[in-house]
Amino acid sequence: MVGVDLVMQCMTMSTIEKDEFAGLRAAIENGTGLAGWHGGIADSYRNTSDYLQLIGGQFACHPGKHPDACVGEQSDNYVPYTVNMLPAAAEHPITKGIKDFDLVTEQYWVLADDYIDVLATTTQTVREWDPWNREVTSPAIWTRQWGKGRIFVATPGHRVEILQDTNVRTIIERGLLWASR
Repeated sequence: MVGVDLVMQCMTMSTIEKDEFAGLRAAIENGTGLAGWHGGIADSYRNTSDYLQLIGGQFACHPGKHPDACVGEQSDNYVPYTVNMLPAAAEHPITKGIKDFDLVTEQYWVLADDYIDVLATTTQTVREWDPWNREVTSPAIWTRQWGKGRIFVATPGHRVEILQDTNVRTIIERGLLWASR
């Protein structure tokens, strides 16, 4: 993978073999970029803790609609929420010029570490049926330097309609370019 400029990760869940992961990590440490969106990067290889360390954040869940409003389809998880751009986003090449924006789709609750550079967040509100009793803010867009390589993650992107949103599309396009060698 010495000549690969960018790995666009698009694998939800699944597994990765030890030697496959070692090759991926070595490539990134040597300058190959890694980028992706939604479950294709933030919900990959859950049983490989080294992958989770590499990415810096992991999908935990996407709390959906009120149980009485659920119909047993993907849309049960589509809720309105805001992607809040942080001050660091104002001048970052991925997010420059993009303001807070609203989506109706899966809102990711992410478990993350402090080594990521968060550009945007989203906050899970407390609703009467939720078991948590205070708001939870998770990273929605982040980057990470790993060796000589760059990593880009955006959590929005569950369906084509979300990828066609001007803000989401711009962020992903810029994120792929930013992460590329």
